[in-house]
Parts: sequence; C-alpha cells; structure tokens
Amino acid sequence: MKARIKWSKTGILKFIGHLDVQRYFHKAMLRAGLPVSFSKGMSPHQIMSFAAPLGIGMTSQGEYVDVSFDWSYTSQEMMDRLNAVMKEGISILEFKQIEEKEKNCMSVTAAADYLVTFRGGHYYEEAFTKRCEPFFFQEEIPILKKTKRSEKVVDISPMILEIRSQDDGIFMKLVTGSAQNLKPHTVMEAFCNYLGYDYDPLGFQYHRLETYLEKDGRLQPLGSVGWEITQEIKPSDTGKGEAAKDE
Repeated sequence: MKARIKWSKTGILKFIGHLDVQRYFHKAMLRAGLPVSFSKGMSPHQIMSFAAPLGIGMTSQGEYVDVSFDWSYTSQEMMDRLNAVMKEGISILEFKQIEEKEKNCMSVTAAADYLVTFRGGHYYEEAFTKRCEPFFFQEEIPILKKTKRSEKVVDISPMILEIRSQDDGIFMKLVTGSAQNLKPHTVMEAFCNYLGYDYDPLGFQYHRLETYLEKDGRLQPLGSVGWEITQEIKPSDTGKGEAAKDE
C-alpha cells in the first residue's frame, strides 16, 4: 500500500539539507517499527519519494513524502508511532492512504504557498507591503539567473501566481516542481531590485505553508487525494485500496 505523509519542519532542523532529511526519515521508519516496503535487487532501499525539496534555513508546515508499506496500522497510530521517535523540529501532520496508481508527490507538485517575514534591522517593511500589487502586476519581472557555466536574465512573472501583503508578512503562491521551480528568495531579490534596494538574503525568513498538485485545471493540496485509514490493513489486504476506502 502507498501512503502520503504530510509533515512540518521547524526550529533548529531547518538547517539540515534535503539529503539529510531523507536519511532522517529512513531511520525514523525503522525506529518506529513500521512495515516500510523495500525495493528488490542487490541494493534494496526504502520506497520513498519526497515532494519539492525545502531550502536550507526555511521552515514549513506543508511538506509531503510518499512511502510504500507492506501493511499498515490506522492513520492515527502510524502518526503516533512516527511522532514518538521524531526529534524536535519535525512533526507528522497527516497520514493518508493513496491509490497505487497515484503518481508520486515529486512528479505532481505544481505550486506552493509561502509566507515571507522580515528580520529586524534590515529593511523598512512597509516599503514592501505597500508595493506588492504594483510589483505583481508588472508586465515583466526580470532577474539575473546564474549557473556554473553562464548567466542570463529571465522573466519570472509567469511563475508568480499570487503575491499580497497581510498582517504577518508577504504571502506568495509560486510555481513549484521538477519542470519549473521558483524560489521565494528569487522573488524577494527581484522585489528588492524593483524598490531600488540591495538584496540582503539575511533580511527575510521564509516559511512554506502548503504544497499543491494540479487536477482538472485547479490547484489542490497534495494531501487531498488520500483518505484516512480507520482500521488496520493486514498484509493480505494490501492492493485493495478501493475496498478500504469504501469501508
């Protein structure tokens, strides 16, 4: 059976990278005694797929990972077992079964919501919050994109789906995924350029609120495709997703 797990990353663990997060989850599954499935072959590994990686230093309440299990306890017990072995900074928020045919969360990620807040002593906050709308409605939002081999100016405006000010900072919805991926850091760098400020990467804190897939032309949370497991799924019951969901 396949499960989609929603989790958060806060506190000191925001400073560990994506590969370390993967290893962290591999070990957590074993410490929790969960029946995670392994691949076949000479070098078996846990069958696990993460959605869009979170940048170092960013916090989140909208992370997802798909994991295959040989069988499962109820969603609540799976969450309780995982949270019991998690260190401070990572918490399991949802555990849902998904269809076996469902594409993994990495391949279907289409967008993400972010909240940008301001660190004291760097910028005058109102200069940004009062100019969100004119910044967003520019015909083009150019930014210099640098790679190891070259650099070029790209227009990021098509990848900014929404940006607006709110009481606790700046909200933005950005295209996110393997085909196209816009980081909130890049948007704030362009925003600084628009205002005539030098960009200071230490002036902002970034928090991911939710991650989305696109279905029937609409964005919906990655966790919307699954359902809660209300009774234990035994090994002989795996693969009977529709029957389990109907029950």
